[in-house]
Amino acid sequence: MLEQTLVILKPSAIQRELVGEVISRFERKGLRLCGVKMLQLNDAILSEHYAHLADKPFFPRVKQAMMASPVIVICWEGVEAVQVVRTMTGATNGRLAVSGTIRGDFSVSNQENIIHTSDSPDNAKEEIKRFFSPTELFDYTKISSNFLYAESEKL
Repeated sequence: MLEQTLVILKPSAIQRELVGEVISRFERKGLRLCGVKMLQLNDAILSEHYAHLADKPFFPRVKQAMMASPVIVICWEGVEAVQVVRTMTGATNGRLAVSGTIRGDFSVSNQENIIHTSDSPDNAKEEIKRFFSPTELFDYTKISSNFLYAESEKL
């Protein structure tokens, strides 16, 4: 099923100049870029975005790390995009992430782990709405789309 998902390139990706490398992996996989922008996160949006972590002792550290520099938020689309992106991203702890994944190749940290990805289609919808207005998301046909999926997979 065609889905959209959110990716946040964290300050660790920005500071380590990995933005192009990470984006190119998703492009080469065949995902369609629907929206992208750079922004500085603040306490309010991080408290909303990471509300499920609010009672954890490490939550202030997470917020501080996510405000260390601007981030890049990206909306990707593809068949089962949420799972595709999560598989490409690897385990949260970069030390445990398999080589070949984004975190496995670029992270040795549980916190400074390069990237945030939506963990379910429902959460992806909410996260995308949090960071993008409808006018910031684009619908277009990729020239390569006929070579990415079998006709039966596009349903």
